[in-house]
Amino acid sequence: MAAHLSYGRVNLNVLREAVRRELREFLDKCAGSKAIVWDEYLTGPFGLIAQYSLLKEHEVEKMFTLKGSRLPAADVKNIIFFVRPRLELMDIIAENVLSEDRRGPARDFHILFVPRRSLLCEQRLKDLGVLGSFIHREEYSLDLIPFDGDLLSMESESAFKECYLESDQTSLYHAAKGLMTLQALYGTIPQIFGKGECARQVANMMIRMKREFTGSQNSIFPVFDNLLLLDRNVDLLTPLATQLTYEGLIDEIYGIQNSFVKLPPEKFAPKKQGDSGKDLPTEAKKLQLNSAEELYAEIRDKNFNAVGSVLSKKAKVISAAFEERHNAKTVGEIKQFVSQLPHMQAARGSLANHTSIAELIKDVTTSEDFFDKLTVEQEFMSGIDTDKVNSYIEDCIAQKHPLIKVLRLVCLQSVCNSGLKQKVLDYYKREILQTYGFEHILTLHNLEKAGLLKPQTGGRNNYPTIRKTLRLWMDDVNEQNPTDISYVYSGYAPLSVRLAQLLSRPGWRSIEEVLRILPGPHFEERQPLPTGLQKKRQPGENRITLIFFLGGVTFAEIAALRFLSQLEDGGTEYVIATTKLMNGASWIESLMEKPF
Repeated sequence: MAAHLSYGRVNLNVLREAVRRELREFLDKCAGSKAIVWDEYLTGPFGLIAQYSLLKEHEVEKMFTLKGSRLPAADVKNIIFFVRPRLELMDIIAENVLSEDRRGPARDFHILFVPRRSLLCEQRLKDLGVLGSFIHREEYSLDLIPFDGDLLSMESESAFKECYLESDQTSLYHAAKGLMTLQALYGTIPQIFGKGECARQVANMMIRMKREFTGSQNSIFPVFDNLLLLDRNVDLLTPLATQLTYEGLIDEIYGIQNSFVKLPPEKFAPKKQGDSGKDLPTEAKKLQLNSAEELYAEIRDKNFNAVGSVLSKKAKVISAAFEERHNAKTVGEIKQFVSQLPHMQAARGSLANHTSIAELIKDVTTSEDFFDKLTVEQEFMSGIDTDKVNSYIEDCIAQKHPLIKVLRLVCLQSVCNSGLKQKVLDYYKREILQTYGFEHILTLHNLEKAGLLKPQTGGRNNYPTIRKTLRLWMDDVNEQNPTDISYVYSGYAPLSVRLAQLLSRPGWRSIEEVLRILPGPHFEERQPLPTGLQKKRQPGENRITLIFFLGGVTFAEIAALRFLSQLEDGGTEYVIATTKLMNGASWIESLMEKPF
C-alpha cells in the first residue's frame, strides 16, 4: 500500500489498486516469460502505479526502452510494447518487429496503448505489414494517476496546446473518462460547477457518458460533494509568475518529474576529514518528493522565506533526541531508544537533504537577477507600468537571457494589461526575432493564438477590475504565518484559487460581473443521486470539492488550495486533479515550435 495516498479524506489508494488490477489482468493474458518495451515517456507515470516487483511477479524478466532497429537479445516468450498512440512510435515498433522476425524462434508480440487504442496507429502498423504479428492489441486506460493523497494528474504534456491551439478534444475526452472512473469508485458527484469552454465540453461529455450507462446505476455513497472544472485559459496569469513556495521553487529551478527531482550531486556528498574533493559524485542526486516524507509534507507548501526557521527548529529537536541516549540507563530505556533509532536516523537524513536543497534554492533567490525579475513581475501584477516597453525585459533580450524567461515576462505583461499596445507588441516581437532567430515567429504566433501575447483590442484593460474585485493583490502578506492564499506568490493570490474560494463561500453570484469578463461560460449542473444515497453532513464536517484544472496546474496553486483545506472555518477540503503538473517554463516550452 502507498500510505501517502490514503492520508486524506479521500483514499486514493482505491484508484491506484483499480489501475494495478487492470495491469495485472493484461500481463496474465500473455502467458509465459515477458519483456516490456517502454515508450520512454510512460516509465515515470507507470512508476507511480506499479514498482518493478509487481511486474516481476507476473513473469516480466526484461525491460527495454523503445528505440529504432533491433531489440536487445532476450530469452522470453512474449514481447509487449507499452506505448502512447503516436504514429511516429508505430514506425519504430514495426522496425523492431520486422528485425525480430528475421532473428529466429518465433515470439509472441503484444501492444498496449496508453490510454486509448487508436485506429490511425493500427492502420499505420497494417500499412507497414506488422499488424498481424500482434496477438493482443489492447488499451490501458491510465487517465488519472494518483501523485499524492490529494493530487491526481493525467500527465498529458500537450493537453493545453491541443485544446487551445489545435482544437483537438482528445485530452478533454480522457479527462471526462477519468472523472467517470472516479465516480464509479467514489460515487456520483452531486454538483458540477465550471468556468470556461473546455470545462463546458467535459461536463457535456460526462453527462452523455452517464446517460449511456443508465442501466448500471452507481450505488456507492458519494464521497465528493462538488466538482469544479476550470479552464487554464480563465487564468493565464498564475503560471507565468514565479512560484515562491518551497515545492514551487524546486520545480521552477530543477523541474519535478513524476514526483522525482534530480539535483546537483556535490551538495549531497558526505563531508569527510581531509577530503580534497577529488572524488565527488558526478551522478545527479535523485529524490522522491511526496507526503510520505514527514518533513517534506510540513514544508513543501510554505513560502520559501518561512522554510529556514522550520529546518532549524527540526535540527534542534533531532539533536536533542539523539542526546537522550546519554540518559538511557536501564535496559528498558536503552531498548526503547534503540527502537526509535531508525525513525530518528531517517529524520536526520531527511533534514540533511532539505537543508542542502534549501541552500541550493537560496543561491538562486538571493541573486540580483532573481530579485530584479521578481520586482518586475510584482509591478505588473499590482498594475504598475504595464502599458509601456519594460527596460528590464529590454536588457534581458539585449543580454540574450534564456528565451523562455523573456517570453514568460512579455506574456505576463500582456496578460496584466489585457493585451499590449500594438507598437509595444511589435517592438518586443522585432527584438525577440532579431536576437533569438526568425524561426521563433511560429512560437510567437502560438502564444498569440493562446491569448498569452496579444494586441489590446478596444483599448480597454479589464485586469484592474478583476484584480480589485477578486482581491488578487495583497500588500500586507505574512509569509511566516499566512492568513491568505496570496502568500504563495508573496502578494499575488492565484485567480484560479480565488474563484474556488469564492465558489465555496459566498458563491459565484457575488462575482457575476467578473465571471462575465473572464473567458468562457460559467455553469452549474446537478447529477441526481439514487434514493437513499443523499449525503447527510455531520455538524462541523467539511464539504469535499474535486477541482479539475484543464490545461495544467502549478505547485503554488496546489499549495494555496491545501491552505484553504486546512483553514479552521473554511468549510471545504480540496482534492486536485489536472491534465498536467506544470510551471511557467514547461508551459511556454510546450507552446514553442521546435525549429526544423
